[in-house]
Amino acid sequence: MKKIWMVILLIGVIKAATAQDSIYIFSYFKDNGQDGLHLAYSEDGYTWKELGNGRSYLQPTAGKDKLMRDPCVIRGADGLFHMVWTVSWNEKGVGYASSPDLLHWSSQQDIPVMEHEPGALNCWAPEITYDARNNAYMIYWATTIPGRFPAGDTSGDDKYNHRLYYVTTKNFKQFTPARVLYDQGFNVIDATIIPDNNRYVMFLKDETRKPPQKNIRIAVSNKLTKGYGKPSAPITGQYWAEGPTVLKRGKEWIVYFDKYTQGSYGAVRSEDNGKTWSDISDKLTMPKGLRHGTVVAITREEFDKLKD
Repeated sequence: MKKIWMVILLIGVIKAATAQDSIYIFSYFKDNGQDGLHLAYSEDGYTWKELGNGRSYLQPTAGKDKLMRDPCVIRGADGLFHMVWTVSWNEKGVGYASSPDLLHWSSQQDIPVMEHEPGALNCWAPEITYDARNNAYMIYWATTIPGRFPAGDTSGDDKYNHRLYYVTTKNFKQFTPARVLYDQGFNVIDATIIPDNNRYVMFLKDETRKPPQKNIRIAVSNKLTKGYGKPSAPITGQYWAEGPTVLKRGKEWIVYFDKYTQGSYGAVRSEDNGKTWSDISDKLTMPKGLRHGTVVAITREEFDKLKD
């Protein structure tokens, strides 16, 4: 029994040390995404500094337009970093690459997730969430297919009336057919999903233009790929916000987002598992030109190699 308690104590110490040694990396793009992947780092989640004097860490080659917008990076169950991104404003695929260290990347893939839909206009802001229950990855994004969802066709920006779609994969070579992930009768983009105990929490952008919304909301499900209900009230304020990403540290959740009409970044924080939110935008320091990205934690050893 004493040995068992010693092992439990040791595991607790290791976890605490790992948490204390974590460095947070923000993957993002600049301008139109033409020069690829940019990285910033932070030790506290509030003050972010650009890495490599603002240089690109990966030049885009996937897709016809060869853009790298909205890069989403996660650490997979295999220990690799997996990244997806928007390759174009109007193509039917998403970009994918993997890396052991955020420096050396695999060949870039253009995954044709919506090629089977002749009327599809785009594939925007893809993200990945790991499904531990099924040992698989879910890639999800926003697409407009004119006429597919009449509700909301006249409330968006010009021709766009998005819904969220997804595929799953175990190896990033074979993918399930694309299916609808979220349709609650309104124009929606920029979803990011985090596991939280026995549920999944989706942060999304209500893209409704008429009447204006353009805010971040929450939907919850007990299954990763379905069951997300009506969205919450907005967790962001009286400004247009998009591209949410979440840093979850115990009971503290920080949701970062792009105040794109103001050319700045904002954040809200919850300390009760997402029940109430406070604006902490005035506490943030972000690199100039940072656009829609994601946060991932790495070890200090990994950070030292990345920095050097």
